[in-house]
Amino acid sequence: MRSSYTGEFDFSKYLKTAEGIDPILYIGHVTAVNGLEIESRGPRSVIGEMCTIRMPDSAETLAAEVVALDGTTVKLTAYGDTKGLEVGCEVVASGSVLRVPVGSSLLGRVIDATGKPCDGLGEIVPETYYPAVASPPDPMKRLPVVRRVATGVRAIDAMLTVGKGQRLGIFAGSGVGKSTLISMIARNTDADINVIGLIGERGREVLDFINRDLGKEGLARSVVVMATSDQPSICRLRAAYVTTAVAEYFRDKGKDVMLMFDSVTRFAQAQREIGLANGEPPAQRGYPPSVFDMIPKLLERAGTNNKGSITAFYTVLVDGDDLNEPITDKVRGTLDGHIILNRRLAQVYHYPAIDVLQSISRLSKRVTGRQTQKAVGILRTLMASYANNEMMITTGIYQKGNSAEIDAALEKHAAIEDFLMQEEYEKCPLDETLKKLSELSGVAIPPEEYGEAPVVPSLGAAEIAEESE
Repeated sequence: MRSSYTGEFDFSKYLKTAEGIDPILYIGHVTAVNGLEIESRGPRSVIGEMCTIRMPDSAETLAAEVVALDGTTVKLTAYGDTKGLEVGCEVVASGSVLRVPVGSSLLGRVIDATGKPCDGLGEIVPETYYPAVASPPDPMKRLPVVRRVATGVRAIDAMLTVGKGQRLGIFAGSGVGKSTLISMIARNTDADINVIGLIGERGREVLDFINRDLGKEGLARSVVVMATSDQPSICRLRAAYVTTAVAEYFRDKGKDVMLMFDSVTRFAQAQREIGLANGEPPAQRGYPPSVFDMIPKLLERAGTNNKGSITAFYTVLVDGDDLNEPITDKVRGTLDGHIILNRRLAQVYHYPAIDVLQSISRLSKRVTGRQTQKAVGILRTLMASYANNEMMITTGIYQKGNSAEIDAALEKHAAIEDFLMQEEYEKCPLDETLKKLSELSGVAIPPEEYGEAPVVPSLGAAEIAEESE
């Protein structure tokens, strides 16, 4: 039957696709295997390229990533168990770096370090693919942070107000409540979407976090990326990049994304393992130089661009409760603020154990009104006065009436402590938080300062200098 179509067929889109395909298959061969580190002669590849290793006498394959090149020797790190590998196994280059399948179907799902679902709910239908490793947004195209984001946590919303697109660190030793605070924010925030990275967590804690801490309501508007502590270092490393890539996709869709990353410390430890295995010299506390190069490149990807925002909370496991250890110091200097969790507060069941006086949100003045700032200043002054004289107060040395400042701090102390404490599953709306802040401080906060973008007067030069410190 003869076709009636007489027009010309447009081959341009097919030609464009064909131009991007390399018809040559580049293959190398394994020359050495040491744990998860593999050396091969060839194939021709670049750093970060994904390769497939064909197992001997089997149809099974092993995914690996190129992490170093030395002449004709290619060094790879495996994404799985290397048991069964032998010298001579074929290494096939993919011709591409790790790409993450992204789309609205990711919501409510749990994926692994390669972007594949691991929750047993079937395959994810991607709308497009994003590179796992990417450059931060152009600084000249970032929109300014001028809108407040509500976390539902009183101590943060009142005393450490966060702007949409701001990046903060949560610093604490083990067992002080970092993951619990992250789960509170995930459930209570008014952001459009949560993207949660669980990097190097215990296997038990992952399911507990999803089922108990996050819950069905929280998971429905979240994407969880996981790489447990027993998985190879390359999985823990790449899960961090996959988490960020997923957040970038939703930001590019114009969404206000809440990125929660637990933890940067385990990301750094994963890179330390890979770096040392490939001959990098140890520097500060055994961390090679590449760790301190990678941290800002990862963290700078969050924030605003010209479409949406990523507000990020990064937890840092402080080694030995030393806030000046290398990873803590590097992260604190990169972010827009830090929240310190105090072990002493946790020991007396003051949760969340946020040490307000040691914490700071560098952009809080940009997203709060004058009266709100005044109220916060009064409470911080009262808290500082009590902290500076706590020993005299608790031992009975101080006598009431000797200092009006200390008397005021003593009178308000219990009410302030009660205000800053919050049950794990308690949500506090922003308007209630600000009303209570107003009552405690005695400062009237006008209605126009209750909104997402309160009226904030232009900052003077002195205030800008103070804010950047």
